[in-house]
Amino acid sequence: MNWLMISMSLALAGVVFAHAEPPKPALEIQSNLKVAVAKVDITPPVGTKVVGHVREVDGARDRLHAVALLLDDGKTKAAIVTLDLLNCPPEMILQLRESVGAATGAPADNIMIAVSHNHSGPSWMQNPEWARKVVAGVGDATGKAAKQMRTVNVGYGEGRIDFNIQRRKVINDRAVVRLNPDGPCDHRVKVLRFDDGRSPDPVAVLLHAVCHPCVFTWGDKWTTPYAEGYPKMSADFPGEAKSLVEKVYGSDTTALFLQGCAGDIRPNLPGHPYRCGDEADIRWCGRDLGCAAVKVADRSFVREERARRPAVYPIRCARKLISVPSIKKGETVECELQAMKVGPYLFLTLPGEPFVEYGFRLEKAIADRAIPVVVGYANGDIGYICTAKAFKEGGYEPHNSKSGPEAEEVLIAESLKLADQVIGDVFESFAPLKAAGRNDKK
Repeated sequence: MNWLMISMSLALAGVVFAHAEPPKPALEIQSNLKVAVAKVDITPPVGTKVVGHVREVDGARDRLHAVALLLDDGKTKAAIVTLDLLNCPPEMILQLRESVGAATGAPADNIMIAVSHNHSGPSWMQNPEWARKVVAGVGDATGKAAKQMRTVNVGYGEGRIDFNIQRRKVINDRAVVRLNPDGPCDHRVKVLRFDDGRSPDPVAVLLHAVCHPCVFTWGDKWTTPYAEGYPKMSADFPGEAKSLVEKVYGSDTTALFLQGCAGDIRPNLPGHPYRCGDEADIRWCGRDLGCAAVKVADRSFVREERARRPAVYPIRCARKLISVPSIKKGETVECELQAMKVGPYLFLTLPGEPFVEYGFRLEKAIADRAIPVVVGYANGDIGYICTAKAFKEGGYEPHNSKSGPEAEEVLIAESLKLADQVIGDVFESFAPLKAAGRNDKK
């Protein structure tokens, strides 16, 4: 009798528990925007050297990935491809654009290739066989994803991270490598959340932050336990942050990371001048970013915030090859700039390692016309992109720059012209009357 009562009690408890779990809401999404996400493991074979700070490694602490976000507004297709790698050599950009374009139908002008600037990953140019596999894998994955586009709307918000810091300091009128809490630094994380309404979990979460991914590289070579740098391959703190976001939301959510203007920003790991990080440090940095991103993403999904989301997300893209003054007198450096506007969100790319001030300047110029996301390390690699002020101060970055002090104003001006073109609210950005087949003479 007692066993029967116990069994009945457990059965009733099971019914109660079953009904206690709230149903997942199904939200009707009114939008012209469709997206899909493709994620590819690009971790190279054991024994592959890492670049950024070159060193021998034995295996991988965590996996490296390429993630592609495909976008379609019904008229225009675009793609953002992010990779856990150091830089964007021209060969990589060309190969990936061809592969993604063929698989999705997106034109080359509408495809952004961006890297996290990971200092614990492989070299594209030194590993051609691995690179070919990456291109094929990304092409195959994006082709499959393009057949599964979902209607979404987009939430946006900003949070704060605390692990990044300025790495230049002027002492006795010259710049030295030194952690500088009083120097300029961007402590924000910008988060775009893409929802299809099928569940409370997003289809994709895009994180944008500003910091060198060099937790796991050498700095102070006398620091234990990794005096010669961390002995494993890793996606560094962006990989840790993406992993945390995906664990929070589950298997139907994919996270991707875009690096900002981090040329003079690094993790705050003190030393002489700084030290190599360990497992505690990567958890601090990666989870600081990941937790901040989740907090922002969750806040952007509450009903009041959802009600503010646009229903129309026109996609407009523009790309331009320009010449900027070289550090060598009389010479120039060729580079590419790109603008991609998805609804109110404006992505502007710079092809190398821009100082943090570039992001601040570009945002200030366009913040009342669009929501700006300035992306460094995208569509090319011209090395450090220093400010004119930094050239006067000297130091490591200007000494190793390909472009000269005059490049700052050229890059800012040309980026703003592309912004005008895709925002479309400036007269000069429209086609001239004559080109439109009109006669303006009275």
